[in-house]
Amino acid sequence: MLADRHSMEVWGGRIDPEADSARWHQRIQALAEGGASGLVLLGFACDEGVRRNQGRVGAAGGPLALRKALANLAWHRLAPAYDAGDVCCEDGDLEAAQARLAHNVCALLDAGHLPLVLGGGHEVAFGSWSGLAEHLGGQAQPRIGIVNFDAHFDLRDPAHVHSSGTPFAQIAEQSAARGWPFRYACLGVSRASNTRALFTRAAELNVLVREDHEIRESTLDAIGTELDAFAADCDALYLTIDIDVLPACEAPGVSAPAARGVRLELLEPLLERLKASGKLRLVDFAELNPEYDIDNRTAKAAARLIHLLSL
Repeated sequence: MLADRHSMEVWGGRIDPEADSARWHQRIQALAEGGASGLVLLGFACDEGVRRNQGRVGAAGGPLALRKALANLAWHRLAPAYDAGDVCCEDGDLEAAQARLAHNVCALLDAGHLPLVLGGGHEVAFGSWSGLAEHLGGQAQPRIGIVNFDAHFDLRDPAHVHSSGTPFAQIAEQSAARGWPFRYACLGVSRASNTRALFTRAAELNVLVREDHEIRESTLDAIGTELDAFAADCDALYLTIDIDVLPACEAPGVSAPAARGVRLELLEPLLERLKASGKLRLVDFAELNPEYDIDNRTAKAAARLIHLLSL
C-alpha cells in the first residue's frame, strides 16, 4: 500500500462502561500486511475533478469528515475493519492521483479485502473502477456491473476535460478499448440537472436509468427486482454513491445540493439488496463537502450508509 497520508488520530470518541458497547473508533485498526480479510477504508482527498467541472470545491475534506462521523457509531461487525490512509491530490495532477488510487484498490482486492473508498469528488469513480479492472484483468471479459446512486449521469464527453462529470464516460471508453461489456445503472437521476445530450448518451450506452421521482415506496420492490436482475448478469459489482442523490435537507454539504433527491429511507433497502447479491467487490462515496455541511448532516447520513453496508 502506498497511501500518501495516514493517521489514526481521528479515531477517537465516547467510551461506554458497559460490556459489549464498542464503537467504531475502538475497533478499527491501521491496515497492516497479512491481516485477516475485512473492510478497508481508503480516502481519496481530491476535488480537482470538481474544480474542473466548475463545481464548488471542498470535497477533498470529505474523507476526514466521514471518518469523524463514523468514529462514534456503534460497532456491530463480526469481521475486522481497517484504515489504509488517504490518496491525495494537492498538485492538480488528477490523473496521477487516480492512478495511485487504482493501484491501492487493486492491492486491497488482491489481498482479499473489500475496499470502501471515501471521496473526494466523483472523479474518484474512474480511479476506483480502474483498480477493480486491474484486479480482474486476468479474466477474458469480466462483467463488471456499476451501480451509481446519483442525481447526475457523470457521462460528459471526456474529450474536453477529465473531471467529476466524466468518470463513467471514461469507463465506457476503457471498457470498449478492452473489449469488455459496459454495464451501468444510474438511479436517482434528476432530469432538471442533466441535459438532453446526457440522456441520449445514456440511452446509446444502454444505461439502466431510474429518475429521482420514480423511486418511491410503492416502486421499491419493482426497482429492487431490476437491480437483482442487473446483478445476476454481472460477475462483480462496483457500488458508487454520490451523496448529492439525497435531498438537500438530508445532505446540504455536497458540491451540487439536490432540490428533490431520493430520501435515505428509500436508498437503504436498495443497498441491502445489492449487498445480498454476494457480488459486491468495491464501494465508494463521493462529493461530501464538509465546508457546506450543516450540523454534519451530510457526513452523518453517509456514515449511516457505510454502517449499513458494513454489517
